[in-house]
Amino acid sequence: MELIIRGAVIYLFLLLLFRVLGKRSLAETTTFDFVLLLIIGEATQQALLGNDFSTTNALVLITVLMGIDLVFVKLKGKYKKLDRLLEGTPLILVDHGKPLKGRMKEAKVDTEDILEAARISHGLEQMHQIKYAVLERDGQISIIPS
Repeated sequence: MELIIRGAVIYLFLLLLFRVLGKRSLAETTTFDFVLLLIIGEATQQALLGNDFSTTNALVLITVLMGIDLVFVKLKGKYKKLDRLLEGTPLILVDHGKPLKGRMKEAKVDTEDILEAARISHGLEQMHQIKYAVLERDGQISIIPS
């Protein structure tokens, strides 16, 4: 039973941690981020398994984690407020060429991130060419040109 509780606690902690860090932390993974995720994975593995490295223990733990994930997927489909809490909502960052600085700061997005997305998706070079820039739920920036 301890294994199940440890698995649930670690799952919920990581879910909360990545939710607090924001959408952009997962959308643009740098080399540093990748190394950090590997270290987190190793630390998580040790916290989850403790001293029992048996195959049975690992299979039970994987089943628990997948079960928790499945429950959240079902609940998010049924309760839209929970979906918005866990996954967030799209956020408009630029409105008719004007950067919304407060929202950008909240989302940890700067002007260069938006202009890069505009160049990649539409070949736009200046902010006034952007009607809307939207930070999507998955962390990507969508650009709607003027």
